[in-house]
Amino acid sequence: MYDLHTHTILSDGELLPTELVRRAAVLGYDTIAITDHADASNLAHLVEAVGEVRDSAQCYDVDLLVGVELTHVPPSLIPGLARDAKRRGADIVVVHGETVMEPVAPGTNRAACTCDYVDVLGHPGLLSIEDALEAAKRGIALEITSRAGHNRTNGHVVQVAREAGCRLVVDSDTHAPSDLMSKDARWAVALGAGLTEAESREVLSQDIKRLLHL
Repeated sequence: MYDLHTHTILSDGELLPTELVRRAAVLGYDTIAITDHADASNLAHLVEAVGEVRDSAQCYDVDLLVGVELTHVPPSLIPGLARDAKRRGADIVVVHGETVMEPVAPGTNRAACTCDYVDVLGHPGLLSIEDALEAAKRGIALEITSRAGHNRTNGHVVQVAREAGCRLVVDSDTHAPSDLMSKDARWAVALGAGLTEAESREVLSQDIKRLLHL
């Protein structure tokens, strides 16, 4: 089990990084990415801080991925910040997509889908087929989310991903302890988004290191 989109007290979450890792370990996760909200003001700090928790995660048999979620960053600045995150040691860069729930700047999805340093486009809302095709070219995964509100467009994301040949991931966008999904909950989110049983099995059990080229 994996979750590539979680938040801690380093941004707007409720748990310390180690608390999040421990709770995830008890639920059966073997891979967790901590991807707190980032912009130019805190990106360097987040990468350094989460990296300090790797040893704790290993003690709980969890592969901790150091990451950031570029959030409400002007589209023109996304490539530079994504590159900077990777240069500083981030394993994964998520971009806060154009969810229907927030006033994300138009063009954010496009900037993410055309950036070689982005790994996951989180809750991309009503993503266009043109942007999805760009994501497919670069192996950027589109997110199916359990997050309330953001999940309103999961069905659309699945449909566009199928048409464009995009990779998909199922994430929680965890902020609170109760947000982390059980195995059954992950399965329900995948099926509820419109994935078939075979597709769900493939998406939920994929090799994350291979997906992220780690």
